[in-house]
Amino acid sequence: MITGSKELIRDINSNLVLTQIVNFSPISRSTIAKKLGLTKATISAIVADLLVKKLVVEIGSDDTSLGRKPILLSFNRKAGYAVSVDIGEQMISALITDLQGDERQLKQIATPKYSADLCPALIELLRSMTTGIPERPYGIVGITLGIHGVTSDNIIHFTPYYDFTDCNLVKELEDNFHTTVLLENEANLSVIGEKTFEYDYPNIANISVHTGVGLGILMNNTLYSGIKGYAGEIGHTIVDIDGKPCPCGNQGCLEQYVSERALLQELASKKGLEHIDFSSFSKLYQQKDSDAISIMDTFVRYMTICVNNVLNMFNPDLVIINSRFIVLDPALLTRIIHNLSSRINNYQKIAPSVLQESSVLLGGISVTVRSFLGVDVSMIH
Repeated sequence: MITGSKELIRDINSNLVLTQIVNFSPISRSTIAKKLGLTKATISAIVADLLVKKLVVEIGSDDTSLGRKPILLSFNRKAGYAVSVDIGEQMISALITDLQGDERQLKQIATPKYSADLCPALIELLRSMTTGIPERPYGIVGITLGIHGVTSDNIIHFTPYYDFTDCNLVKELEDNFHTTVLLENEANLSVIGEKTFEYDYPNIANISVHTGVGLGILMNNTLYSGIKGYAGEIGHTIVDIDGKPCPCGNQGCLEQYVSERALLQELASKKGLEHIDFSSFSKLYQQKDSDAISIMDTFVRYMTICVNNVLNMFNPDLVIINSRFIVLDPALLTRIIHNLSSRINNYQKIAPSVLQESSVLLGGISVTVRSFLGVDVSMIH
Protein backbone atom coordinates (compact mmCIF):
# COMPACT_ATOMS: atom_id res chain seq x y z
CA MET A 1 0.00 0.00 0.00
CA ILE A 2 1.27 3.47 -0.91
CA THR A 3 1.53 5.76 2.13
CA GLY A 4 2.47 9.41 2.37
CA SER A 5 0.94 12.85 2.09
CA LYS A 6 -2.35 13.33 0.27
CA GLU A 7 -0.59 15.52 -2.30
CA LEU A 8 2.04 12.88 -3.04
CA ILE A 9 -0.55 10.12 -3.40
CA ARG A 10 -2.67 12.33 -5.65
CA ASP A 11 0.34 13.07 -7.87
CA ILE A 12 1.26 9.40 -8.06
CA ASN A 13 -2.29 8.40 -8.93
CA SER A 14 -2.54 11.17 -11.52
CA ASN A 15 0.63 9.89 -13.22
CA LEU A 16 -0.72 6.34 -13.15
CA VAL A 17 -3.97 7.44 -14.78
CA LEU A 18 -2.22 9.52 -17.43
CA THR A 19 0.13 6.61 -18.20
CA GLN A 20 -2.89 4.38 -18.84
CA ILE A 21 -4.47 6.93 -21.15
CA VAL A 22 -1.25 7.61 -23.07
CA ASN A 23 -0.46 3.94 -23.63
CA PHE A 24 -3.90 2.37 -23.97
CA SER A 25 -6.27 5.02 -25.36
CA PRO A 26 -9.06 5.01 -26.22
CA ILE A 27 -9.95 3.87 -22.73
CA SER A 28 -12.86 4.49 -20.35
CA ARG A 29 -12.79 5.73 -16.76
CA SER A 30 -14.21 2.44 -15.52
CA THR A 31 -11.49 0.43 -17.30
CA ILE A 32 -8.78 2.60 -15.77
CA ALA A 33 -10.36 2.15 -12.33
CA LYS A 34 -10.34 -1.64 -12.71
CA LYS A 35 -6.76 -1.78 -13.99
CA LEU A 36 -5.37 0.48 -11.24
CA GLY A 37 -7.58 -0.66 -8.38
CA LEU A 38 -8.75 2.89 -7.66
CA THR A 39 -12.29 4.08 -7.01
CA LYS A 40 -14.37 5.51 -9.82
CA ALA A 41 -14.66 8.76 -7.87
CA THR A 42 -10.86 9.07 -7.69
CA ILE A 43 -10.50 8.37 -11.40
CA SER A 44 -13.23 10.88 -12.28
CA ALA A 45 -11.55 13.61 -10.24
CA ILE A 46 -8.15 12.96 -11.81
CA VAL A 47 -9.59 12.82 -15.33
CA ALA A 48 -11.46 16.09 -14.73
CA ASP A 49 -8.13 17.73 -13.84
CA LEU A 50 -6.41 16.26 -16.93
CA LEU A 51 -9.23 17.56 -19.13
CA VAL A 52 -8.78 21.06 -17.69
CA LYS A 53 -5.04 20.80 -18.34
CA LYS A 54 -5.86 19.80 -21.96
CA LEU A 55 -3.70 16.68 -21.71
CA VAL A 56 -6.72 14.40 -22.23
CA VAL A 57 -9.77 14.64 -24.49
CA GLU A 58 -13.10 12.81 -24.61
CA ILE A 59 -13.63 11.16 -27.99
CA GLY A 60 -17.06 9.54 -27.84
CA SER A 61 -18.79 6.51 -26.38
CA ASP A 62 -17.63 2.91 -26.17
CA ASP A 63 -19.59 0.46 -28.32
CA THR A 64 -21.29 -1.71 -25.72
CA SER A 65 -24.78 -3.19 -25.49
CA LEU A 66 -24.81 -3.34 -21.69
CA GLY A 67 -26.20 -0.33 -19.86
CA ARG A 68 -24.96 3.21 -20.22
CA LYS A 69 -22.20 3.61 -22.78
CA PRO A 70 -18.98 4.85 -21.13
CA ILE A 71 -17.19 7.91 -22.50
CA LEU A 72 -13.80 7.07 -23.99
CA LEU A 73 -10.68 9.07 -23.19
CA SER A 74 -7.66 9.71 -25.36
CA PHE A 75 -4.32 11.43 -24.88
CA ASN A 76 -4.38 14.89 -26.45
CA ARG A 77 -1.49 14.56 -28.86
CA LYS A 78 -2.12 18.12 -30.05
CA ALA A 79 -1.41 19.65 -26.65
CA GLY A 80 2.05 20.67 -27.83
CA TYR A 81 5.07 19.93 -30.01
CA ALA A 82 8.07 17.69 -29.33
CA VAL A 83 11.45 18.43 -30.92
CA SER A 84 14.35 16.05 -31.55
CA VAL A 85 17.73 16.77 -33.14
CA ASP A 86 20.36 14.29 -34.33
CA ILE A 87 23.75 16.03 -34.44
CA GLY A 88 25.84 13.87 -36.74
CA GLU A 89 29.39 14.46 -37.92
CA GLN A 90 28.30 15.50 -41.41
CA MET A 91 24.58 16.26 -41.07
CA ILE A 92 22.19 17.70 -38.50
CA SER A 93 18.63 16.39 -38.70
CA ALA A 94 15.77 18.01 -36.79
CA LEU A 95 12.26 16.62 -36.30
CA ILE A 96 9.14 18.29 -34.90
CA THR A 97 6.06 16.20 -34.15
CA ASP A 98 2.91 16.21 -32.08
CA LEU A 99 3.07 14.51 -28.68
CA GLN A 100 2.44 11.10 -30.20
CA GLY A 101 5.19 11.27 -32.81
CA ASP A 102 2.85 12.09 -35.70
CA GLU A 103 2.43 15.20 -37.89
CA ARG A 104 6.14 15.09 -38.59
CA GLN A 105 8.24 17.93 -40.00
CA LEU A 106 11.85 17.06 -40.87
CA LYS A 107 14.66 19.37 -41.91
CA GLN A 108 18.40 18.80 -42.40
CA ILE A 109 21.47 21.00 -42.67
CA ALA A 110 25.20 20.34 -42.94
CA THR A 111 26.98 20.20 -39.58
CA PRO A 112 29.03 23.39 -39.15
CA LYS A 113 32.76 22.92 -39.49
CA TYR A 114 33.56 25.02 -36.42
CA SER A 115 32.02 24.39 -33.00
CA ALA A 116 31.42 28.10 -32.39
CA ASP A 117 28.96 28.05 -35.30
CA LEU A 118 26.90 25.14 -33.97
CA CYS A 119 24.56 26.98 -31.61
CA PRO A 120 23.68 29.74 -34.09
CA ALA A 121 23.07 27.10 -36.77
CA LEU A 122 20.80 25.05 -34.48
CA ILE A 123 18.84 28.11 -33.38
CA GLU A 124 18.33 29.20 -36.99
CA LEU A 125 17.31 25.68 -38.01
CA LEU A 126 14.73 25.29 -35.24
CA ARG A 127 13.37 28.81 -35.68
CA SER A 128 12.80 28.11 -39.37
CA MET A 129 10.77 25.04 -38.39
CA THR A 130 8.78 26.52 -35.50
CA THR A 131 7.93 29.93 -36.90
CA GLY A 132 4.36 29.97 -38.16
CA ILE A 133 3.28 26.58 -36.81
CA PRO A 134 -0.24 26.55 -35.27
CA GLU A 135 -0.44 27.53 -31.60
CA ARG A 136 -1.01 24.74 -29.08
CA PRO A 137 -1.65 24.85 -25.32
CA TYR A 138 1.91 23.95 -24.29
CA GLY A 139 3.85 25.05 -27.37
CA ILE A 140 7.29 23.40 -27.62
CA VAL A 141 7.34 21.04 -24.63
CA GLY A 142 11.03 20.15 -24.93
CA ILE A 143 14.05 19.53 -27.17
CA THR A 144 16.21 16.40 -27.08
CA LEU A 145 19.63 16.43 -28.74
CA GLY A 146 21.25 13.21 -29.96
CA ILE A 147 25.02 13.38 -29.46
CA HIS A 148 27.43 10.98 -31.19
CA GLY A 149 29.53 10.54 -28.08
CA VAL A 150 29.30 10.10 -24.32
CA THR A 151 26.81 12.15 -22.29
CA SER A 152 25.48 12.12 -18.74
CA ASP A 153 23.80 14.63 -16.43
CA ASN A 154 23.06 16.75 -19.53
CA ILE A 155 26.78 17.22 -20.19
CA ILE A 156 28.88 16.05 -23.16
CA HIS A 157 31.90 14.14 -21.86
CA PHE A 158 33.48 12.81 -25.05
CA THR A 159 32.90 13.08 -28.79
CA PRO A 160 35.41 11.29 -31.02
CA TYR A 161 34.68 12.97 -34.35
CA TYR A 162 33.58 16.52 -33.53
CA ASP A 163 34.24 19.02 -30.74
CA PHE A 164 31.56 21.28 -29.27
CA THR A 165 33.52 22.68 -26.34
CA ASP A 166 33.07 26.27 -27.56
CA CYS A 167 29.32 26.33 -27.05
CA ASN A 168 26.83 25.55 -24.29
CA LEU A 169 24.11 23.77 -26.23
CA VAL A 170 21.68 23.38 -23.36
CA LYS A 171 21.80 26.97 -22.10
CA GLU A 172 21.74 28.56 -25.55
CA LEU A 173 18.70 26.57 -26.70
CA GLU A 174 16.85 26.91 -23.39
CA ASP A 175 17.37 30.68 -23.44
CA ASN A 176 16.12 30.95 -27.02
CA PHE A 177 13.17 28.54 -26.92
CA HIS A 178 12.22 28.71 -23.21
CA THR A 179 11.84 24.98 -22.83
CA THR A 180 13.69 21.99 -21.40
CA VAL A 181 16.70 20.79 -23.42
CA LEU A 182 18.07 17.28 -22.88
CA LEU A 183 21.30 15.69 -24.15
CA GLU A 184 21.49 11.96 -24.83
CA ASN A 185 23.80 9.55 -26.62
CA GLU A 186 22.52 8.75 -30.12
CA ALA A 187 22.67 4.96 -29.64
CA ASN A 188 20.59 5.30 -26.48
CA LEU A 189 18.01 7.34 -28.37
CA SER A 190 18.04 4.77 -31.16
CA VAL A 191 17.10 1.88 -28.85
CA ILE A 192 14.40 4.03 -27.19
CA GLY A 193 13.00 4.83 -30.63
CA GLU A 194 12.86 1.16 -31.64
CA LYS A 195 11.27 0.23 -28.30
CA THR A 196 8.67 3.00 -28.39
CA PHE A 197 7.58 2.67 -32.00
CA GLU A 198 8.43 -0.87 -33.15
CA TYR A 199 9.83 -3.61 -30.90
CA ASP A 200 8.00 -4.21 -27.61
CA TYR A 201 10.62 -6.26 -25.73
CA PRO A 202 11.80 -5.51 -22.17
CA ASN A 203 15.47 -6.28 -22.92
CA ILE A 204 16.92 -4.89 -26.14
CA ALA A 205 20.47 -4.30 -27.34
CA ASN A 206 20.59 -1.91 -30.31
CA ILE A 207 23.86 -1.74 -32.28
CA SER A 208 24.17 1.52 -34.23
CA VAL A 209 26.73 1.55 -37.03
CA HIS A 210 27.37 5.03 -38.39
CA THR A 211 30.48 7.22 -38.06
CA GLY A 212 31.26 5.10 -35.04
CA VAL A 213 29.65 2.07 -33.42
CA GLY A 214 27.37 2.51 -30.42
CA LEU A 215 25.18 0.25 -28.31
CA GLY A 216 21.89 1.25 -26.71
CA ILE A 217 20.89 -1.09 -23.88
CA LEU A 218 17.43 -1.55 -22.37
CA MET A 219 17.23 -3.78 -19.28
CA ASN A 220 13.74 -4.53 -17.96
CA ASN A 221 12.41 -1.60 -20.01
CA THR A 222 14.96 0.77 -18.46
CA LEU A 223 17.85 2.44 -20.28
CA TYR A 224 21.22 1.35 -18.92
CA SER A 225 23.96 3.94 -19.40
CA GLY A 226 26.39 3.15 -16.56
CA ILE A 227 28.58 5.58 -14.64
CA LYS A 228 28.90 8.90 -16.50
CA GLY A 229 27.18 7.45 -19.58
CA TYR A 230 30.00 5.22 -20.79
CA ALA A 231 27.98 1.98 -20.93
CA GLY A 232 27.33 0.86 -24.50
CA GLU A 233 30.53 2.27 -25.98
CA ILE A 234 31.08 -1.04 -27.73
CA GLY A 235 32.83 0.69 -30.61
CA HIS A 236 35.71 1.29 -28.21
CA THR A 237 36.12 -2.33 -27.16
CA ILE A 238 39.41 -3.71 -28.47
CA VAL A 239 39.34 -6.39 -31.17
CA ASP A 240 42.95 -6.09 -32.35
CA ILE A 241 45.71 -5.57 -29.78
CA ASP A 242 48.13 -2.88 -31.04
CA GLY A 243 45.79 -2.35 -34.01
CA LYS A 244 44.60 0.87 -35.67
CA PRO A 245 44.73 4.01 -33.49
CA CYS A 246 41.40 5.39 -32.25
CA PRO A 247 40.47 8.94 -31.12
CA CYS A 248 39.57 7.50 -27.70
CA GLY A 249 43.29 6.89 -27.07
CA ASN A 250 43.31 3.11 -27.49
CA GLN A 251 44.40 1.01 -30.44
CA GLY A 252 42.45 -1.69 -32.25
CA CYS A 253 38.97 -0.48 -31.30
CA LEU A 254 36.04 -2.19 -33.02
CA GLU A 255 34.78 0.94 -34.77
CA GLN A 256 38.10 1.34 -36.57
CA TYR A 257 37.21 -1.85 -38.47
CA VAL A 258 33.43 -1.99 -38.88
CA SER A 259 32.03 1.57 -38.81
CA GLU A 260 30.89 3.31 -41.99
CA ARG A 261 33.74 5.79 -41.67
CA ALA A 262 36.40 3.05 -41.37
CA LEU A 263 35.05 0.84 -44.15
CA LEU A 264 34.54 3.68 -46.62
CA GLN A 265 38.06 4.91 -45.88
CA GLU A 266 39.36 1.40 -46.53
CA LEU A 267 37.51 1.27 -49.85
CA ALA A 268 38.84 4.70 -50.85
CA SER A 269 42.35 3.46 -50.10
CA LYS A 270 41.79 0.38 -52.27
CA LYS A 271 40.63 2.63 -55.11
CA GLY A 272 43.42 5.17 -54.69
CA LEU A 273 40.95 7.93 -53.74
CA GLU A 274 40.99 10.47 -50.90
CA HIS A 275 37.31 9.97 -50.12
CA ILE A 276 34.32 7.86 -51.16
CA ASP A 277 30.73 8.30 -49.94
CA PHE A 278 28.13 5.66 -49.19
CA SER A 279 26.21 6.31 -52.39
CA SER A 280 29.30 5.58 -54.49
CA PHE A 281 30.00 2.47 -52.43
CA SER A 282 26.42 1.31 -52.96
CA LYS A 283 26.75 1.60 -56.73
CA LEU A 284 30.03 -0.32 -56.73
CA TYR A 285 28.54 -3.06 -54.56
CA GLN A 286 25.50 -3.42 -56.80
CA GLN A 287 27.88 -3.69 -59.75
CA LYS A 288 29.61 -6.57 -57.87
CA ASP A 289 32.89 -4.67 -57.62
CA SER A 290 35.40 -6.98 -55.92
CA ASP A 291 36.72 -4.29 -53.56
CA ALA A 292 33.18 -3.36 -52.46
CA ILE A 293 32.37 -7.02 -51.88
CA SER A 294 35.53 -7.34 -49.79
CA ILE A 295 34.38 -4.40 -47.67
CA MET A 296 31.06 -6.15 -47.01
CA ASP A 297 32.91 -9.33 -46.05
CA THR A 298 34.87 -7.31 -43.50
CA PHE A 299 31.64 -5.82 -42.16
CA VAL A 300 30.11 -9.29 -41.70
CA ARG A 301 33.24 -10.64 -39.99
CA TYR A 302 33.56 -7.87 -37.41
CA MET A 303 29.82 -7.42 -36.89
CA THR A 304 29.58 -11.13 -36.07
CA ILE A 305 32.20 -10.59 -33.35
CA CYS A 306 30.28 -7.56 -32.10
CA VAL A 307 26.93 -9.39 -31.95
CA ASN A 308 28.50 -12.42 -30.27
CA ASN A 309 29.98 -10.21 -27.54
CA VAL A 310 26.69 -8.37 -27.02
CA LEU A 311 24.79 -11.64 -26.68
CA ASN A 312 27.22 -13.02 -24.14
CA MET A 313 27.44 -9.81 -22.11
CA PHE A 314 23.76 -8.84 -21.94
CA ASN A 315 21.67 -11.87 -22.97
CA PRO A 316 18.88 -9.63 -24.36
CA ASP A 317 15.51 -10.66 -25.78
CA LEU A 318 16.46 -8.93 -29.02
CA VAL A 319 19.54 -7.59 -30.76
CA ILE A 320 18.88 -4.90 -33.38
CA ILE A 321 21.48 -3.93 -35.96
CA ASN A 322 21.01 -0.44 -37.37
CA SER A 323 23.28 -0.07 -40.39
CA ARG A 324 23.00 1.14 -43.96
CA PHE A 325 25.11 -1.84 -45.00
CA ILE A 326 22.27 -4.17 -44.01
CA VAL A 327 19.69 -1.91 -45.65
CA LEU A 328 21.74 -2.16 -48.84
CA ASP A 329 21.98 -5.97 -48.60
CA PRO A 330 19.54 -7.59 -46.10
CA ALA A 331 21.22 -10.96 -46.75
CA LEU A 332 24.14 -9.75 -44.61
CA LEU A 333 22.02 -10.29 -41.51
CA THR A 334 21.53 -13.95 -42.43
CA ARG A 335 25.30 -14.30 -42.91
CA ILE A 336 25.97 -12.74 -39.49
CA ILE A 337 23.47 -15.08 -37.80
CA HIS A 338 24.94 -18.08 -39.64
CA ASN A 339 28.45 -17.12 -38.47
CA LEU A 340 27.40 -17.14 -34.81
CA SER A 341 28.63 -20.59 -33.90
CA SER A 342 28.38 -20.37 -30.10
CA ARG A 343 25.99 -22.89 -28.55
CA ILE A 344 25.46 -20.54 -25.60
CA ASN A 345 23.43 -17.90 -27.39
CA ASN A 346 21.93 -19.59 -30.44
CA TYR A 347 18.33 -19.00 -29.35
CA GLN A 348 18.53 -15.22 -29.43
CA LYS A 349 16.49 -13.07 -31.83
CA ILE A 350 18.53 -10.78 -34.10
CA ALA A 351 16.74 -8.31 -36.35
CA PRO A 352 17.42 -5.28 -38.55
CA SER A 353 16.39 -1.81 -37.51
CA VAL A 354 12.88 -0.91 -38.65
CA LEU A 355 13.29 2.83 -38.10
CA GLN A 356 16.80 2.97 -39.60
CA GLU A 357 18.05 6.57 -39.85
CA SER A 358 14.96 7.96 -38.09
CA SER A 359 15.48 5.87 -34.92
CA VAL A 360 17.57 8.55 -33.17
CA LEU A 361 15.07 11.29 -33.94
CA LEU A 362 12.03 9.26 -32.89
CA GLY A 363 13.84 8.16 -29.75
CA GLY A 364 14.42 11.83 -29.00
CA ILE A 365 10.72 12.54 -29.48
CA SER A 366 9.90 9.77 -26.98
CA VAL A 367 12.37 11.18 -24.43
CA THR A 368 10.96 14.69 -24.88
CA VAL A 369 7.37 13.54 -24.35
CA ARG A 370 8.27 11.38 -21.33
CA SER A 371 10.10 14.29 -19.72
CA PHE A 372 7.19 16.66 -20.29
CA LEU A 373 4.47 14.29 -19.06
CA GLY A 374 6.47 12.62 -16.32
CA VAL A 375 5.10 9.23 -17.38
CA ASP A 376 6.41 6.12 -19.11
CA VAL A 377 5.52 6.12 -22.80
CA SER A 378 5.94 2.39 -23.39
CA MET A 379 4.59 2.11 -26.93
CA ILE A 380 3.23 4.75 -29.30
CA HIS A 381 0.70 3.50 -31.83
